[in-house]
Amino acid sequence: MNVPEDLKYTNDHEWVKVDGDTAIVGITDYAQSELGDIVYIELPEVGREVSKGDPAATIEAVKTVADVYSPLSGEVIEVNEKLKDATEIVNKDPYGDGWMFKIRMKDKDELNELLTAEDYKKLI
Repeated sequence: MNVPEDLKYTNDHEWVKVDGDTAIVGITDYAQSELGDIVYIELPEVGREVSKGDPAATIEAVKTVADVYSPLSGEVIEVNEKLKDATEIVNKDPYGDGWMFKIRMKDKDELNELLTAEDYKKLI
Protein backbone atom coordinates (compact mmCIF):
# COMPACT_ATOMS: atom_id res chain seq x y z
CA MET A 1 0.00 0.00 0.00
CA ASN A 2 1.42 3.36 -1.05
CA VAL A 3 1.63 5.87 1.85
CA PRO A 4 3.82 8.85 0.87
CA GLU A 5 5.89 10.17 3.77
CA ASP A 6 5.46 13.86 2.85
CA LEU A 7 1.67 13.92 3.33
CA LYS A 8 -0.66 14.12 6.34
CA TYR A 9 -3.62 11.75 6.76
CA THR A 10 -7.00 11.46 8.46
CA ASN A 11 -8.65 8.52 10.20
CA ASP A 12 -11.21 8.64 7.36
CA HIS A 13 -8.53 7.97 4.69
CA GLU A 14 -8.07 11.43 3.22
CA TRP A 15 -4.60 12.82 2.53
CA VAL A 16 -3.40 16.42 2.74
CA LYS A 17 -0.49 18.10 1.02
CA VAL A 18 0.34 21.57 2.31
CA ASP A 19 1.48 24.30 -0.09
CA GLY A 20 1.77 27.60 1.80
CA ASP A 21 -1.71 28.40 3.15
CA THR A 22 -3.31 25.94 0.72
CA ALA A 23 -4.14 22.31 1.47
CA ILE A 24 -4.56 19.88 -1.42
CA VAL A 25 -6.94 17.04 -0.50
CA GLY A 26 -7.61 13.58 -1.92
CA ILE A 27 -8.30 10.03 -0.80
CA THR A 28 -5.59 7.52 -0.01
CA ASP A 29 -4.48 4.54 -2.05
CA TYR A 30 -6.03 2.33 0.64
CA ALA A 31 -9.39 4.14 0.33
CA GLN A 32 -9.56 3.88 -3.45
CA SER A 33 -8.65 0.17 -3.31
CA GLU A 34 -11.40 -0.49 -0.73
CA LEU A 35 -13.97 1.45 -2.77
CA GLY A 36 -13.20 -0.32 -6.03
CA ASP A 37 -13.90 1.27 -9.40
CA ILE A 38 -15.05 4.86 -8.90
CA VAL A 39 -17.89 5.83 -11.26
CA TYR A 40 -18.91 9.32 -10.08
CA ILE A 41 -17.50 12.08 -7.86
CA GLU A 42 -19.48 15.04 -6.54
CA LEU A 43 -16.98 17.77 -5.73
CA PRO A 44 -17.61 20.77 -3.45
CA GLU A 45 -18.41 24.17 -4.92
CA VAL A 46 -15.56 26.66 -5.18
CA GLY A 47 -16.08 29.35 -2.55
CA ARG A 48 -17.75 26.97 -0.09
CA GLU A 49 -16.65 27.27 3.53
CA VAL A 50 -15.90 23.90 5.09
CA SER A 51 -15.16 22.93 8.66
CA LYS A 52 -12.82 20.17 9.71
CA GLY A 53 -14.73 16.88 9.64
CA ASP A 54 -17.56 18.11 7.40
CA PRO A 55 -18.52 16.01 4.37
CA ALA A 56 -17.06 17.94 1.43
CA ALA A 57 -17.38 15.55 -1.51
CA THR A 58 -19.10 12.28 -2.37
CA ILE A 59 -17.66 9.30 -4.20
CA GLU A 60 -19.83 6.72 -5.90
CA ALA A 61 -18.09 3.44 -6.59
CA VAL A 62 -19.30 0.11 -7.90
CA LYS A 63 -19.37 -1.25 -4.33
CA THR A 64 -20.69 1.72 -2.34
CA VAL A 65 -21.12 5.48 -1.86
CA ALA A 66 -18.71 7.29 0.48
CA ASP A 67 -18.24 10.80 1.79
CA VAL A 68 -14.92 12.60 1.57
CA TYR A 69 -14.52 14.67 4.73
CA SER A 70 -12.70 17.96 4.89
CA PRO A 71 -9.52 17.36 6.89
CA LEU A 72 -9.20 21.08 7.68
CA SER A 73 -11.33 24.20 8.00
CA GLY A 74 -11.26 26.83 5.30
CA GLU A 75 -12.55 27.87 1.88
CA VAL A 76 -12.62 25.60 -1.15
CA ILE A 77 -10.57 27.52 -3.73
CA GLU A 78 -10.28 24.93 -6.50
CA VAL A 79 -11.66 21.54 -7.53
CA ASN A 80 -10.12 19.00 -9.88
CA GLU A 81 -12.32 19.46 -12.96
CA LYS A 82 -10.65 16.47 -14.69
CA LEU A 83 -12.47 14.13 -12.31
CA LYS A 84 -15.90 15.08 -13.69
CA ASP A 85 -15.19 13.16 -16.91
CA ALA A 86 -12.44 10.79 -15.76
CA THR A 87 -13.19 9.46 -12.27
CA GLU A 88 -10.85 6.52 -12.86
CA ILE A 89 -7.92 8.92 -12.30
CA VAL A 90 -8.51 8.55 -8.54
CA ASN A 91 -8.11 4.77 -8.81
CA LYS A 92 -4.96 5.07 -10.94
CA ASP A 93 -3.20 8.03 -9.29
CA PRO A 94 -4.79 8.95 -5.94
CA TYR A 95 -1.82 11.06 -4.76
CA GLY A 96 -1.14 12.84 -8.04
CA ASP A 97 -3.67 13.68 -10.75
CA GLY A 98 -6.42 12.20 -8.56
CA TRP A 99 -6.46 15.06 -6.04
CA MET A 100 -9.99 16.31 -5.38
CA PHE A 101 -10.04 19.85 -4.01
CA LYS A 102 -7.91 22.63 -2.53
CA ILE A 103 -8.68 24.55 0.64
CA ARG A 104 -7.33 27.89 1.81
CA MET A 105 -6.68 26.96 5.43
CA LYS A 106 -8.16 29.03 8.24
CA ASP A 107 -6.19 27.46 11.07
CA LYS A 108 -2.83 25.81 10.35
CA ASP A 109 -2.82 24.42 13.90
CA GLU A 110 -5.39 21.86 12.69
CA LEU A 111 -2.52 20.23 10.77
CA ASN A 112 -1.12 19.05 14.10
CA GLU A 113 -4.24 16.90 14.59
CA LEU A 114 -3.63 14.93 11.37
CA LEU A 115 -1.78 11.62 11.18
CA THR A 116 1.78 11.19 9.98
CA ALA A 117 2.48 8.55 7.34
CA GLU A 118 3.75 6.24 10.08
CA ASP A 119 0.57 6.70 12.14
CA TYR A 120 -1.60 6.12 9.08
CA LYS A 121 0.24 2.88 8.24
CA LYS A 122 -0.61 1.64 11.74
CA LEU A 123 -4.27 2.57 11.20
CA ILE A 124 -4.60 0.56 8.01
